[in-house]
Amino acid sequence: MAENQYDAIVVGSGITGGWAAKELTEKGLKVLMLERGRNIEHVKDYVTANKNPWDFPHRGSATRDMREAHPVLRRDYPLNETTDGMWVNEQESPYVEKKRFDWYRAYHVGGRSLLWGRQSYRFNQWDFEANAKEGIGVDWPIRYNDIAPWYSYVEKFAGIQGSKEGLEVLPDGDFLPAMEMNCVEKDVAKRLKEHYKGSRHMFIGRSANLTKPIQERIQCQYRNRCWEGCPFGGYFSTQSSTLPAAMKTGKLTLRPFSIVKEILYDKDKKRATGVEIIDATNNQTYTYQAKTIFVCASAFNSSWLLMNSATDIWPDGLGSSSDALGRNVMDHHFKIGAGGVIEGYEDKYYYGRRPTGIYIPRFRNIYNDKRDYLRGFGYQGGAGREGYGREIAELQIGASFKEALCEPGKWTMSILAFGEMLPDPSNRIYLNKEKKDAWGLPVLEMDVELKENEIRMRKDMADDAVEMLTAAGVKNVHPFDWGYAVGMGIHEMGTARMGRDPKTSVLNGNNQVWDAQNVFVTDGACMTSGSCVNPSLTYMALTARAANFAVEELKKGNL
Repeated sequence: MAENQYDAIVVGSGITGGWAAKELTEKGLKVLMLERGRNIEHVKDYVTANKNPWDFPHRGSATRDMREAHPVLRRDYPLNETTDGMWVNEQESPYVEKKRFDWYRAYHVGGRSLLWGRQSYRFNQWDFEANAKEGIGVDWPIRYNDIAPWYSYVEKFAGIQGSKEGLEVLPDGDFLPAMEMNCVEKDVAKRLKEHYKGSRHMFIGRSANLTKPIQERIQCQYRNRCWEGCPFGGYFSTQSSTLPAAMKTGKLTLRPFSIVKEILYDKDKKRATGVEIIDATNNQTYTYQAKTIFVCASAFNSSWLLMNSATDIWPDGLGSSSDALGRNVMDHHFKIGAGGVIEGYEDKYYYGRRPTGIYIPRFRNIYNDKRDYLRGFGYQGGAGREGYGREIAELQIGASFKEALCEPGKWTMSILAFGEMLPDPSNRIYLNKEKKDAWGLPVLEMDVELKENEIRMRKDMADDAVEMLTAAGVKNVHPFDWGYAVGMGIHEMGTARMGRDPKTSVLNGNNQVWDAQNVFVTDGACMTSGSCVNPSLTYMALTARAANFAVEELKKGNL
């Protein structure tokens, strides 16, 4: 096989790219993984993971230089000293905001799998049926039973801790032993269950953190410094999990600094033949050929790649024949909820820095509940004791002030809602060919906003939080709305959706591009709807499922 020829090419090395590489190599394919950014090696390149707070010149806060270099990222919490260098260079890779869109990108091996929040939940059966029942968007081409075995498959390998609750709204998975709620959270959960007669539930948030060793990874050390890279492999990332598995086969070639410019398409065979890349270090162009291509560059970059491919046949790009490419942008809207003070428990504390909080699953618009909006929301949050950063009104300076800060403060609890955003074709991204990036390539323009359904939902997201905390005995409960802009959820989805009809969707039920069925898109771009739960586990399951299908089709000679 020639040096530039492979059985499969994987574009991107984040959560889905890592899974695609693992599955395809383990099934015998020679695979090239292309990553536009630098390599980050497991453990060796986690340069801040073992630093102490006082080792950072500004104690971890974003510096003035960092804020000037990252006009988008500085809008929210991700910009700080501990992850400096892990986010995209916004000067090299700009985008255009027709409407405000906060796009937080990580261009390096592992992508945002090194930086994600690790919350891992299954969609439920209603999530796959809702579009068809409500006449929203298009119908998912699959149902829960189609993906359930693949949820189990990826959960067992990734390592998801959680408790089995037996709820239809949030299906159980194949979990590692669950982390514990603290004493206050347990009491609040009990009071909620009693007050709502078992119709609302609160339990430990399910997350991709190990509670016992698997593979060559060690269980979580309760440092809660996951986004600096874990030297123990205690959370799931490409580096800790799927990349080592793929490398172990001897069939993976990883090429960083490789910006995939376009997918090469043979209009006679109606198949992709490979890709053309720009080497980010020398600006030289190279081509690579493959029988199948997995596009896993994250939702918007995957859509950008399709838009920039086969434009001699389709002016708006490969997969654009339905006019769905780039449309139906979704995120999870949040930054709204409530908090308050818990009285008592002064003789209680908790162990370590747990890397997950609590979860309250959706209870709106299910069973007999009916609201003036569609779909619903869940809550994440937790209880804890105030520390040295708290204010003590009667003490401002001196020895008494210092002594007071040596003891933990009062208990507080807050819950933060995450709501579903409906697919809407007017929420879209497209190529802006007037503005170019550092490599002379067109950039994306964002035209996305919350619609009336989400705005109505947000009232309940705050009101219900206040009601529940009050019912659970929390004092001085206050609602909050910190201000949400689309993109802040870092769950961009939907711009190359799956569907049943090539006239209304970009992908079929096996994640194949209708117009080039040896091209698969399995990241957030493929999502037909968004549910209200974190989507990464679904991306993993869809990728493993699609990779299995692709290999079977290759064996049959269909690709």
